[in-house]
Amino acid sequence: MDKQLLDNLLVLYQKGGLDRNELLERLRILPGEEVGSACLDHQRHRRTGIPEAVFGQTKTVPQLIEILGAQLKRDQVVLATRVDPDKAASVCGNLGALTYHEDAAMLTGNEHFIPDYGDAPRPVLVCAGTSDIPVAEEARLTLHCLGFEASTLYDVGVAGIHRILAHRETLAQAGAVIVVAGMEGALPSVVAGMTPAPVIGVPVSIGYGTGSGGFAALLGMLNTCAPGLAVVNIDNGFGAACMAAAILRPQSAASNTATG
Repeated sequence: MDKQLLDNLLVLYQKGGLDRNELLERLRILPGEEVGSACLDHQRHRRTGIPEAVFGQTKTVPQLIEILGAQLKRDQVVLATRVDPDKAASVCGNLGALTYHEDAAMLTGNEHFIPDYGDAPRPVLVCAGTSDIPVAEEARLTLHCLGFEASTLYDVGVAGIHRILAHRETLAQAGAVIVVAGMEGALPSVVAGMTPAPVIGVPVSIGYGTGSGGFAALLGMLNTCAPGLAVVNIDNGFGAACMAAAILRPQSAASNTATG
């Protein structure tokens, strides 16, 4: 946060040039923090209810240490996606306040800042097969960091349709449902026909030949005839969790977050 800019805003407010709501709006969109390799948007969680996450797959260990170290100093939960075990070990060796979750390939920190939404509707996370679990775990852990504990239904794909049909009651009571599936990507359409909740399909890059790294599943989900199904990008468990959190977050909490 730019100290001079903040001082100018406070002086303007003190002199009556801004009212309280205008000041809060200006503070809400202040420029980010420059840390050399990145410009960190610490205000994002105040604008959107979702903190800035770090995509770790293509970042170096020094970059991750620099970025995550700066984020840990702020009053918000910290999360980094797509971090392999070797890279995570090096980062955690320098930043002991982080935790590595190997199943989700994610780093998290500042968990004491995870919001508590009380009696908000509960999400349900559905996974077609065991090979889809890493993407499902990314979604589950992201939901946790955003304040929502998901019920999980794993390995309930359409090859044994009785497996998902056995969970009709759980799906009927869900506030939102994330469905992770590879191959032909049929499971989200089935689930969307079983629940009044919004369903978010996540195509996974699992499957042979013409699965084309998840494109067959993506196109299958996009061409669904089941109403109430939205689709995120291939392997994007993080994005699905953010959408579910936006659906489930109480409106009053979203408003309070946005105004700081």
